[in-house]
Amino acid sequence: MDTAGLSSSGGGPRTRRETVRHANGQSTAYIYDSFVDPWKPAETILIQHGFARTAQHFYHWVPALARKYNVIRRDLRGHGDSSRPVPGDGYDYSTTTIIEEIRDTLDQLGIQRVHFLGESTSGMLAEIFAATYPDRVSSIIVCSSPTYLPEAGQRLLAFGLPSWPEACRQLGSRGWAERLAATPGTLASADPAYKKWWLDEVSASDGEGLAGYAEFLCKLDSRPYLGDIRAPMLILAPTNSAMVTVESMKDLEARIASAQLQLIPSRGHEIYSEAAEQCQMAVLSFLEGLQRPE
Repeated sequence: MDTAGLSSSGGGPRTRRETVRHANGQSTAYIYDSFVDPWKPAETILIQHGFARTAQHFYHWVPALARKYNVIRRDLRGHGDSSRPVPGDGYDYSTTTIIEEIRDTLDQLGIQRVHFLGESTSGMLAEIFAATYPDRVSSIIVCSSPTYLPEAGQRLLAFGLPSWPEACRQLGSRGWAERLAATPGTLASADPAYKKWWLDEVSASDGEGLAGYAEFLCKLDSRPYLGDIRAPMLILAPTNSAMVTVESMKDLEARIASAQLQLIPSRGHEIYSEAAEQCQMAVLSFLEGLQRPE
């Protein structure tokens, strides 16, 4: 594929949606945006959405970030336009596989270092990636991100069915999303038009794709990796999430010497949407602070 322009240098206004294929047969879809002045160098921000969302859910982050940074929005495995494993293909749904697919995506795009923004459960991926490949990360930003999913959280996402993955299979992506949207402390807005748009975007993934990734998330745990994080870290913490508590985010900050915490007043978990401008301002301020000489 053509990766021209996906480097650390600005190359003029451009937006592209493309796919990279990994050696294991899976493909990863991404959207690349950059509106950096062509003569200026630019760093790259990798945005990794959380469960059941897609790159499209972060459409409104592009205007705020892409004027100064190259921005990559990547669809998770089994989400959006990225492929999902099927029975019999021998796919190893493990932490190593998912992290290596992220590394391979950056390799194929010719990108050496990123500011890794992980939303919700993808904050765990940002933490593990930063610990595993410290030379590939300039900073990490986690937004509404747990370090693992306790059984109570998994039961919440199962909506009375035997398990969270089974709920995705039985209800399908839209049915599961409708149950989530009806749960207090989750959706970013009560606006019916927003809810319809959000449900339509979640429906871009199929139920089996979400189920496979949910099975992976049930086992994912970034806590053993936290001590190896050296990159500067920003924690964006919602004040009224059904999935993460303020106390857990304060504990995360205490465990990582390079971390700083910013509380974001919220009605629910999805502060990337509900409080987008406040989150974006916090991210830009954090990144600008990294560039100031001490």
